[in-house]
Formats: sequence, structure tokens, C-alpha cells
Amino acid sequence: MNDTLIKVEGVSKKFCRSLKRSLWYGMRDLGNELIGRRHSRDGELRRDEFWAVKDVSFELKRGECLGLIGRNGAGKTTLLRMLNGLIKPDSGSIEMRGRVGALIALGAGFNPILTGRENIYVNASVIGVSKEEIEEKIKAIVDFAEIGDFIDMPVQNYSSGMTVRLGFSIATLLQPDILILDEVLAVGDAAFRYKCYRHMDQLLKNSAVIFVSHDMPNIGRISSSTLLLSKGEIAFLGDTLDGIEAYRELNNDPLSSNHDKIVTTYPPVKDVSIVGLPNEQQFSSKFSAEIIIDSEAHVGHCTLRFNVTDLSGNYVASCVVNSDEYNIKINRGKNHWRIGFSSLPLKADRYMLRATFTDSRGAIIALWHNGHQIRVTGGHLGIVSNCQLDLCSWNTL
Repeated sequence: MNDTLIKVEGVSKKFCRSLKRSLWYGMRDLGNELIGRRHSRDGELRRDEFWAVKDVSFELKRGECLGLIGRNGAGKTTLLRMLNGLIKPDSGSIEMRGRVGALIALGAGFNPILTGRENIYVNASVIGVSKEEIEEKIKAIVDFAEIGDFIDMPVQNYSSGMTVRLGFSIATLLQPDILILDEVLAVGDAAFRYKCYRHMDQLLKNSAVIFVSHDMPNIGRISSSTLLLSKGEIAFLGDTLDGIEAYRELNNDPLSSNHDKIVTTYPPVKDVSIVGLPNEQQFSSKFSAEIIIDSEAHVGHCTLRFNVTDLSGNYVASCVVNSDEYNIKINRGKNHWRIGFSSLPLKADRYMLRATFTDSRGAIIALWHNGHQIRVTGGHLGIVSNCQLDLCSWNTL
């Protein structure tokens, strides 16, 4: 289904830094509205005013997920509040088709003195869900939130994790056409986030999702496109990976620039290199590479550890090949080792590769890692499992 569920055209919103002037401007604008007069000329800022969002336009269809990224204060939450109807834009138009589920602030929409069960009914009725439909799904909501023992306790006594569990469950399990999420998954524990990602994978088949996060691996895992805001304006709109690159460059992230390979060797190894790695890699596709080690002496009973990390240094895939299994050894001279990955199930992002050789005592004799060699252009939701490595051949020239 390719129907457009969200259409935003030239949306702008301005705020005032001075509270007194803000109240005066508000009263004057309200009076102008009552007599049918425009607030001010388009693009005009009054004293102490600034653009929180300026001239933002995009469309989102069913089955698409837009990753909304940018620094704190870039205008992301203001844009979400306009999309959710909490505030009005000063100019432009917003069209939202279908049922909207939103979680744009922790605990937003919850009455703290009501129980979790009562808040489910209240929140569901606000977005137009009938009582019969709520009755059918309330057990699934409670089970997904994993707060069954506390569902009849006032929400004001919930922890932040319990609150976000309940809020996410209500927003997603009522099968909205449009889902808006603002940094809410950052509060949940790892197991719950994993369950949320799997659920969103199913939800994306029939919904349009706007997902806000400062965690670029999560943006790469979920989003089909990205919108980068900077000082309220669009700095980038398009491919997810290119958007992540633009975000890192905008924030002067040292990881945004490519690095040359780094090689560290210890006697008797003189040099190590890996050739044949692809610059771009499709999800689950196979590839092979060649490891070349130049050694001044024989080294028996070696172990190779091949790790894939994200740009934050977190391990996302790894494999270990040891002498007990493959009789790995390094002879004097140049040694060539051809390896092949039968699958590398990574989400869309860039990755660093690291190969470490250790001797029988566990001491490192060679260490190699590249800058940003592999750029994965396809991916899926969920946590990455270990990659599979096939030993092709090992010989000495």
C-alpha cells in the first residue's frame, strides 16, 4: 500500500524568548484571529522571536519510517507536537490520515492519579478506539508492557521504565495508521527495546512511523529515510545512511571522517593486511577477503579473532578461529589466508573491522583494523547475532 498518510507543506513555528512579550504577542495574535486579520507578514520575526521550525516539508506513506534526527534544540519535538495537534503551526499545512498513536514525552497523556488500566481506557478513547476494541486488546497491552501485577496501581507510582512500557504498548498495540515516537525507547531496558523493535517491524507493514532518536544505530536499524533538522530548518532529507553521515558531520563527530587502516605488530610479525573487502555490503550477502601476514619466524597454535563493531566501538558481530579447529600457524615469510563470510546480518550503517592474531599464550602478535571500510546498505530490525565465517584456505608462499 502506497497511500500517503502524512503530508507536511511549508510548516513553520516561531516562539518568543521573553515571557512578557510572548504573552503580549499571544493576546495580539488572538485578537487578530477574531477579526480575521493576519498575525504578521510571512517570514517576519518580532522582537525576541525565533524560528523553532521553519519551512519544513515532507511526505510519509504507509509502510515507511522516517528517522527524525538533529541536535537538542533543532526543532524535532516542536515539529512532532504540531504533527500530533498539540500546537498550531504559524504557517504551512499538515495533513494526517488515519488513527494516530503518539508517545512524544515520557508519561504524556497519563493521569497520574488514575491506575494503569484506567489510563489505557482514557488514552484509547482519545484516539477514537471503541470500548469493545479496548476490551479485546487490553490483555495484550498489559502483557506486552509486562506490568501485570501493577496495572491497577496509580501511574504516579510507576518507575520511568514502567511508564514507557505502558505508553509504548498503548501507542502501538491499538494498531495506529500513524505512529510518532520521540526518544521513548531510550528509557526501556535492552530486552524490552528488542521486543519493541520486533513489534515495530510488524507494525511498519501497515503504518507510517516517525521515529526520533539520538542513537544513530537505532535510526539505521528502523528508518527507511531520515530528516535532519538544524536550527529548525531541513539540513537533509533522504537516504538513511546519508542522513546519518550528515548528522555526524554537522555535529563534528570525529567518526564522520574516514580513517586509514591501523596496523600494530609485535615480533616476529612484521606486517599484516587484509585485502578484498567491499566498500558497500548488502544485507546477508556473502563476501570473502584475504589476510596477508609477513613474519620473521614460525608461530604455531595461533588464534584469529575477527570482530565487527559499530562506530561507537560496540561489538555487533564476531567470530573466533583457533588452532584446535583449523591447525592455524604462521610460517616464516608471507602467509596468505583466504576467509569468507557466509552471512553478515547487519543493519544499515557503517562498521569498523578488527582482526587480532594471538599466539598460544594469548599474547597479541598482530592487530589490524580499518576506518570505515564496510557500509551496509540493507538491514533489518532486531539484535545482530554472530556472523558466520568459513575458512577457505591457508598457505605460505
